[in-house]
Amino acid sequence: MFNNSSKIMFFMILVMGTLISISANSWLGAWMGLEINLLSFIPLMSDNKLMSTEASLKYFLTQALASSVFLFATILFLLNSNKINSNFLMEMMIFSSLLLKSGSAPFHFWFPNVMEGLSWLNALILMTWQKIAPLMLISYIIFKPLIITSIILSSMIGALGGLNQTSLRKLMAYSSINHLGWMLAAMYDSNLMWMTYFVFYTFLTFTMIFMFNMFKTSHINQLFTLSFHSKTMKFFLFFNLLSLGGLPPFLGFLPKWLVIQSLTMNNQLFMLTFMVLMTLITLYFYMRLSYSAFMLNYHENNWMINSSYNSNYLTTFMTYSFFSSMGLFMMFSLYFLL
Repeated sequence: MFNNSSKIMFFMILVMGTLISISANSWLGAWMGLEINLLSFIPLMSDNKLMSTEASLKYFLTQALASSVFLFATILFLLNSNKINSNFLMEMMIFSSLLLKSGSAPFHFWFPNVMEGLSWLNALILMTWQKIAPLMLISYIIFKPLIITSIILSSMIGALGGLNQTSLRKLMAYSSINHLGWMLAAMYDSNLMWMTYFVFYTFLTFTMIFMFNMFKTSHINQLFTLSFHSKTMKFFLFFNLLSLGGLPPFLGFLPKWLVIQSLTMNNQLFMLTFMVLMTLITLYFYMRLSYSAFMLNYHENNWMINSSYNSNYLTTFMTYSFFSSMGLFMMFSLYFLL
């Protein structure tokens, strides 16, 4: 992706657009940053010429729609800043457009389809960096009726949507939608809470996508046929998957634990129970995938056994996987030692 100077330039503009949005002191400035971010990401999506054209077109149309609604609501607010009904309508329109930009339910329809047409590196950017500006702006203007609806729907759609998926990109997309529900719920407590969750989510997502990109896998059955240099690699692969789902005692459970404590203190017990039940569904198909890979033997693709991988990549993956799998134990050890 970063083999030529133009991609590096567009990536720097992408970062600049996000920084403009989160540091703007007006909605118009935030809109400008979002537009810079959008227009710089589309050239980065051109790694795969056959599939990225459709994905970039879908991404552009949905993001342009969200930007249009966002700009219209901003102008409406400037013209009718003293009217209560207009303020209510403006907040609802801005909040809806930001949910559409982030890919949260019920405005998630574009996200899995766009993910399917991207390379793994672009998918990582879409699932992590491209969510920073919308989520930060959402935290400025929490529209309570709509955010509760989005939390419940994101948790449900992210869990149920991944049940019958065979594509790893769509599986990661629905996992991201489910995590978005938890991040929106974390905003009930403080900005620090959802930022903490986002950091853990980014680390776990990066570890998974680093592995998928290293082994050039796109579908679930390819995970079954991979031949690793040692059995430890296969264990780490599925430890990462279970950690991403939030299974204790892996590192991915820690941010969910913090959100559970926050919602309990705020007496959001119904929403918390529903989210935990939906997380159990995600853990079900993660564990079903892990069980199938360990218990079933696939010998069709014997040519993959001779595949060679960069030793530095393997070492990096093992390091990230170790922190993903044992990070919670290490944190508890440091806590009790100090």
